[in-house]
Amino acid sequence: MKKLKIKTGDLVRVVAGDDKGSEGKVIVVNIDKNKAIVEGLNMVSKHEKPSAKNPQGGIVKKEAFLNISNLALIDPKSGSCTRVGYEVRDGKKVRVSRKSNEVI
Repeated sequence: MKKLKIKTGDLVRVVAGDDKGSEGKVIVVNIDKNKAIVEGLNMVSKHEKPSAKNPQGGIVKKEAFLNISNLALIDPKSGSCTRVGYEVRDGKKVRVSRKSNEVI
């Protein structure tokens, strides 16, 4: 089973691509494809048919997946990008910021 260092709800910064430098909260993580959807970033236009839910139809803006390799976790203490490590603290395996050595 694959393990990713970015999880749903994390605050991340985009380090490559069109939205480089932008920050947002992770909404969805797809472990199989190594991709994540970040709130308000990588917006694409989708054409939708009229339906009961959306009777007008038309063009809808929504977030698309970004590759995990293009995202960096933001350290809650310093506010800058950090790498993620794992440590056992109080008998539990926890994610730790490499910059500040704080539990994420």
